[in-house]
Amino acid sequence: MSDEDVVPVEMRAPEGARVMEIDWSDGTTTRHPHVVLRGFCPCAHCQGHQGPIQWAGDFEGASLDITSLEEVGSYAVRIAWGDGHATGIYTWRHLRALGPLGEGSLDDARAARFGR
Repeated sequence: MSDEDVVPVEMRAPEGARVMEIDWSDGTTTRHPHVVLRGFCPCAHCQGHQGPIQWAGDFEGASLDITSLEEVGSYAVRIAWGDGHATGIYTWRHLRALGPLGEGSLDDARAARFGR
């Protein structure tokens, strides 16, 4: 199974939690700290319109509360945050790439860069 064929089969983001878990169709489970998801929000407001996706800043408090997850087609999910920010559309490919950052240090995460 190629990476492009791997899709989420279940997403868990319990109210009050600070980590979202995703079970993937290849049997892998990734853990996504909300601080990493929000730090790598892919929207144009956070990332601009060109260049790699990179750390968009440190967030805390309500900025890290996931208030809703909305499936976008068959390729992504829109995450709404507790501070009202809801323009980030996280593709499955982007979420899969963010997966390893959930196991490392926040300093390592801040240094990461991703293609669009």
